[in-house]
Amino acid sequence: MSNSSSISQFLLLSFADTRQLQLLHFWLFLPPVRANGLIITPIAWDHHLHTPMYFFLLNLSVLDLGSISTTVPKAMANSLMDNRSISYLGCAAQLFFFLFLISAEYFLLTIMAYDRYVAICQPLHYGTLLGTRACAHMAAAAWASGFLYALLHTANTFSVPLCQGNAVGQFFCEIPHILKLSCSHSYLREIGLLVVGACFGFVCFIFVVMSYVVIFRAVLRIPSEKGRHKTFSTCLPHLSVVSLFLSTGIFAYLKPPSISSPCLDVVVSVLYSVVPPAVNPLIYSLRNKELKDGLRKMMSLYYSEIFVKPQGSAFVRR
Repeated sequence: MSNSSSISQFLLLSFADTRQLQLLHFWLFLPPVRANGLIITPIAWDHHLHTPMYFFLLNLSVLDLGSISTTVPKAMANSLMDNRSISYLGCAAQLFFFLFLISAEYFLLTIMAYDRYVAICQPLHYGTLLGTRACAHMAAAAWASGFLYALLHTANTFSVPLCQGNAVGQFFCEIPHILKLSCSHSYLREIGLLVVGACFGFVCFIFVVMSYVVIFRAVLRIPSEKGRHKTFSTCLPHLSVVSLFLSTGIFAYLKPPSISSPCLDVVVSVLYSVVPPAVNPLIYSLRNKELKDGLRKMMSLYYSEIFVKPQGSAFVRR
């Protein structure tokens, strides 16, 4: 292959070679999808959950659902059909949407840190600083920033001439593995963009850290131990999600080359691309009584409408 124009498809790594493992991956994919759906539905249905915190949580669940649906289904379909190929445009689209959703999620997590800061440190101004319009603007800014970031990287990555074959050493299209196929020094431009993106990411990280430093100082000033525990419990899910998101992503891209191997690269990619979207709903739902109550009310209403006749009829459907 002389350049990227002659490449019509890429070859991805398969998830598994045996039918048992392929079916296992399929069944492991379903719980994260259902879990994110069980967060999205009660928040959209219950007006008691129409608050800034749950509005941002709704956006986070949508982004998680989108990011895991961008990479895993294609990999599972290739495994089940004993096929490794993905079209050139399909690879570009997969890379774009994955970058879009992941980067938008990171920006959204930064905004959610600001939400917790205002709720704990400036509760009297919470309704003013985080009104409906302000929340919509901040969420739109996160989505738009992710879109522009992904568009820039995708356009630049696929403008690089490729002449090192078409085998991508990953189960989905990822920038580092696409750049390994480059045959010119133009990939340095993409590395420069990645450095700039890392700088913006570091600024967001500093903002989150500083927010929680102020939050912890405010929590420690609460005289009641029960009050401190209750206040801190509202921050723990967000802090856990941010820690999981950053730790897996940093390890994936900054691990020493000496320990790199194809098998380890796949495992690490699963850690940062599949595990956070799968675990985030569990983290937020375990300690959230309001969310569980909303889901319980929604399910009870659903079953009453399905299995009980309208009022006036004594018949109950069996």
